[in-house]
Amino acid sequence: MDLLGAWRAFVSVSEHGSFTEGAAAARIPQPVASRRIAALEKHLGERLLDRSSRRVTLTRFGRDMLPSAKRLVRLAEAMEDEAERAKLSPLRLAVPDVCSVRDLALLTAEARRKGVYLDFQPAPPAERAELVRSREVRAALTAVPPDEGTWSVALGLAGTAAPAARTIYLETLRPGRAALAARPRRIWIQPEDDVPHVRDRLFRVRDAVGLLPAQVAVAGTLVAAAAEAVASGDLLLCSPRQAGELGLHWRPIGEVGVGRGFEVAAGIGDDAERVRVRLRAEIARCLGADETEGGAVR
Repeated sequence: MDLLGAWRAFVSVSEHGSFTEGAAAARIPQPVASRRIAALEKHLGERLLDRSSRRVTLTRFGRDMLPSAKRLVRLAEAMEDEAERAKLSPLRLAVPDVCSVRDLALLTAEARRKGVYLDFQPAPPAERAELVRSREVRAALTAVPPDEGTWSVALGLAGTAAPAARTIYLETLRPGRAALAARPRRIWIQPEDDVPHVRDRLFRVRDAVGLLPAQVAVAGTLVAAAAEAVASGDLLLCSPRQAGELGLHWRPIGEVGVGRGFEVAAGIGDDAERVRVRLRAEIARCLGADETEGGAVR
C-alpha cells in the first residue's frame, strides 16, 4: 500500500468534504482516492470517514488522526522540495587547467541536460587531489597513468615547423659536437604533465639517448611553455588538440608513448559515480580524449 499517498488522499478529501473534489485537488482519479482511503482504514482497523451522508464527514477516529496526517503530508512536501533543491545544488569539480573556457561551457550545458549542475575549479594535478582531500571540492579529475584511468589522452611533441617525419625521435635532438656552443632545442613539459608517469619517463629517455639535462624541462605555466615553442623553435609536450589550438604541428614521440590519464576522485562515492557514468562522453570531449581508442598510449 502507498501509505503516504493514502494519507494525502485522506487529508485532501477531509478538507474538501467530497471524494470528487478532494481527489481533484490531490490530482488523482476519484476511484483511486476512494481505494487508497479504504486500504488505509483497513490497515488501521478503524474508519476515518463517514460515507453515510451526502457529504463526507470525519469519524471521531478520523478527527483524531487528521492533525498528524496533515503534519505528515506537510513534512513529505517539504522533503520533496528539499530534494529538488539538493539536485540543483552545484557539484564543485576540480578540473585540469588545460580545459578551455569553451569546453567547460559546453560541459556545463550538457551536464544540466542530464540533471547535474557543475561548478568548476581549475587547478594543477597535485592541487586537484588535495582539494578533494580537504573537501574544498566535491570531486576532481585526478591525474593517473593512462591505463588506470577512465579517460586518457595521448601526448606528443609540437612546434612551429611541420616536421618531415611522421614521428619525432628524441635522439634527433642530441646536439653534435660542433653545436655544443649553440643552444640546443628543448622539450617543455607543462604543469599538467609534471607527474611521474609522464615526466620521469621522458627524463629516462632523455638520459638514454644522450640529451643534455636542460633539454627536457618543466615550465612554470602552459603559457610560458607555449611561448618558448613559438618564439625559439623549442618543442611543447602536449595533446593533439592543444597543438591545434596553439597553431603548432604535432607528432608522436618515437622512443616512448606518454599520455595523460584521468579518474574521478570524490569525498562521496555517489558523486564520483554520477560524474563518471552520466558525463563520461562529455568529459572525454572536454579533455580531448579519444573515446573510440581511449587516447591509447603505447
